[in-house]
Amino acid sequence: MAINSNHTSEDLNGVKCAIVEKNVFKERADFLKSILEYNKFTVVIAPSPPAKAPKSSPTVDAAAAEVLDQAPASEPVSFTIGVTDMRFNTINAIFGRLLKTPDGHIVTLAYWNQEEPVSNDELPYFEHGKEGG
Repeated sequence: MAINSNHTSEDLNGVKCAIVEKNVFKERADFLKSILEYNKFTVVIAPSPPAKAPKSSPTVDAAAAEVLDQAPASEPVSFTIGVTDMRFNTINAIFGRLLKTPDGHIVTLAYWNQEEPVSNDELPYFEHGKEGG
């Protein structure tokens, strides 16, 4: 059990993992996997469980029901990413400057969130986004 919501763990594909992110699309999962594997973490990616459907009511629109029936259920929409190192904490890894990019820069919060294509590790995180700085 986690002390707080920033350090959770789950079984992913039968392996106990520290959760990195939940409910992410495939592109994001691939991006995070590349960073984490470069930093020598063993990454486990599992399909996220489907969202709980609200209890059906008799007022469900027939057109809406038809759209739901046509939705492909074979491919998961989102994924959960974890690492087998139970000590891993995303916040500590980013702000503690523990992760590196393949080109040798420190992973910044903006890079992790895919707001910047290249990690600008010379600019402090608290200066990111300020005008003129």
